[in-house]
Amino acid sequence: MSESNGGGRGEAGPAGDDVRSDLQVVLDLAETGGLDIDLTSKVGALYGPAVEETVTDTLRGLGVLNARVRVDDKGALPYVIAARVEAAARRAGVVGGDGQPERTAAAAEPTARDRLRRSRLYLPGDQPKLAVNAGLHRPDGIILDLEDSVHPDEKDSARLVVRNALRCVDFLGAERMVRINPPPVGYDDLEAVVPESPHLILLPKTETAEQVREVAARILETQLRSTGDGETEAPPIWLMPILETALGVENAFAVAGAADTVVALTVGLEDYTADLGVRKTPEGEESLYARMRLVNAARAAGVQPIDSVYGDVADEEGLREWAERSRGLGFEGMGCIHPRQIRPIHEAFAPSREEIERASLIVRAFEEAEAQGRSVVSLGTRMIDPPVVRRARRLVSLARRVGLIEEE
Repeated sequence: MSESNGGGRGEAGPAGDDVRSDLQVVLDLAETGGLDIDLTSKVGALYGPAVEETVTDTLRGLGVLNARVRVDDKGALPYVIAARVEAAARRAGVVGGDGQPERTAAAAEPTARDRLRRSRLYLPGDQPKLAVNAGLHRPDGIILDLEDSVHPDEKDSARLVVRNALRCVDFLGAERMVRINPPPVGYDDLEAVVPESPHLILLPKTETAEQVREVAARILETQLRSTGDGETEAPPIWLMPILETALGVENAFAVAGAADTVVALTVGLEDYTADLGVRKTPEGEESLYARMRLVNAARAAGVQPIDSVYGDVADEEGLREWAERSRGLGFEGMGCIHPRQIRPIHEAFAPSREEIERASLIVRAFEEAEAQGRSVVSLGTRMIDPPVVRRARRLVSLARRVGLIEEE
């Protein structure tokens, strides 16, 4: 575990033979002598000078001109090098300066409130090896996680890696999400990531509407500061509260309507079942009440209901069954803890060919009746009520959005 001893030394990043796409940095501040960099790199023959240049540029940006730096590089990309060097410097006591790398990813366009959120892939924030190619798996969203997957001693270093990833990694159209820690640690997370304009922030352990409002206000304040002039309008950063306790579930509707930037509501079943004191089962009967309450609250508030993750990566059949039941309950998507879960989830949340054909017939019958001025609509021997038409139109719209039928 990396830590600072408080005496001008800082360490950051993992060490060991099994490390890849990362590095360890040990930094000792000095009064004189300039920057003395001792580099060991598995890619040193090709990229050694570039690694040293990144280390030097980062330290100069932080105002560090004299230090002894030992770097053990396992093929880290420049944004990761910069993050680990900055973390080591901060742990050594450096305050101020700017250690951010040059932005290399195109600025992400804002996402729509109702965009597809069938899948969201969790990536531990302190494991950059998983982030670089994550977009190739085509999840609807990618979550750079700063909460449960990051050791408490590594929160500070992880948030710099996540901040830099938002600046430098192309996630190939996936919605860029960050799961912050519960406040007050979460406020430090927001200070780091909000200026990089993530699309969505997940709020863990949410129990009250006030918690959501406080985070929404903090995001807005940080956006106003980061624009500099206080007048430039920043794109909205959406919120997805995670309900993980009995109290949070009971307050689901208030949480869903707490801020106009809330676009979805989800549930964390591991913590929820622990709070209830019950065993989490593959069938999920013990959490059915919570999930149905969440769906109802989300629909009532006009936001998307999103289900939890399925924890057994090796059980694809169980995942498909869970996802199909989830869609049947009214959810629009769920979380993923491994890329192999993305395709089964997308298939489970897509309407079947039979559903599409039936819904298309209903929509056409209704539109033909409207065009002819008829108030009574039927399909075969069955009368078609307005709620049936609304449901059919919604299904046809979903089928278009996921590419199962072409736009007219």
